[in-house]
Amino acid sequence: MTNRQKVIFLMGPTASGKTALAVELRKHLPAELISVDSTLVYKGMDIGTAKPGPDELAQAPHRLIDIRDPADPYSAADFCVDAEREIADIHAAARIPLLVGGTMLYYKALLDGLAPMPEADPAIRAEIEAQAAERGWPSIHAQLAEVDPDTAAEIHPNHSQRVSRALEVYRASGKTMTELRRIQQAEAGPAFTERFDVIQIAIAPRDRRVLHQRIALRFDQMLEQGLIDEVKGLRARGDLHPALPAIRAVGYRQVWAYLDGLEGKGPAMSEEELREKGIIATRQLAKRQITWLRGWPLLRWVHTQSESGENLNLQEIVKNTLNYIGTETI
Repeated sequence: MTNRQKVIFLMGPTASGKTALAVELRKHLPAELISVDSTLVYKGMDIGTAKPGPDELAQAPHRLIDIRDPADPYSAADFCVDAEREIADIHAAARIPLLVGGTMLYYKALLDGLAPMPEADPAIRAEIEAQAAERGWPSIHAQLAEVDPDTAAEIHPNHSQRVSRALEVYRASGKTMTELRRIQQAEAGPAFTERFDVIQIAIAPRDRRVLHQRIALRFDQMLEQGLIDEVKGLRARGDLHPALPAIRAVGYRQVWAYLDGLEGKGPAMSEEELREKGIIATRQLAKRQITWLRGWPLLRWVHTQSESGENLNLQEIVKNTLNYIGTETI
């Protein structure tokens, strides 16, 4: 037993059922939901982010949704400030913060803290991206591995945004991300897990093929619901571009390229090719999320299938999750 206040993390790969489980858990726990998603923060990006709809949000409000314009980048550091504020507010109301989402970097930033990093340098970033266009991102990743092997080991060679930022930090400051993190840890106060009783849960099917089927179904639904028109509306603003984190998000990046092709600004792409690229990119995202979670300490898995492979209904999944959480209130 502990006197520390509870915080629940509900993680998992995209399309694993996190939101549905969180909404249902709120019926059983004195919990308030905090979104941990780097795309749900953006206004006007609803379909491609699988943002909870008005009915879901009325039933179970999510904090940190629709708080930024897509032209205004949102960082892990921004999330930590916002999440700490919301956690304190929820605890002050004698309720439990339930953080739900799939942006693993945000959870890690809360748990481990963030080192002070130099601000983005557009000139350095443009230089890195030009080199990547010429040689490929694995070549840039190799450059990062030479100066900061620890950070390079954490990042997939094709995760362009993170590879670029890590190398940019080194070129701008002369210090690697690993060095800056060590400095931060030496100066940091009590860790998140020392301040709170953190229950960390991940939801996923046992069979990766089931997740792939859900990803394909959801992307098809996004296309049917008007994802292409949603991106057309974002393009029509005139102040957004593919280098912004919001537009680089999975799904949006592929549709943007598809529309570039229609306008003669890039390679032509059929709608079927768009669908295939979107589904592949989403599978790659899910794979990265699962890779993060496999090495996650103190993690408790909630599977959406029985050991025999049978799909569990939502109430069975809720019951298994509550066994981990316990039903005592704060």
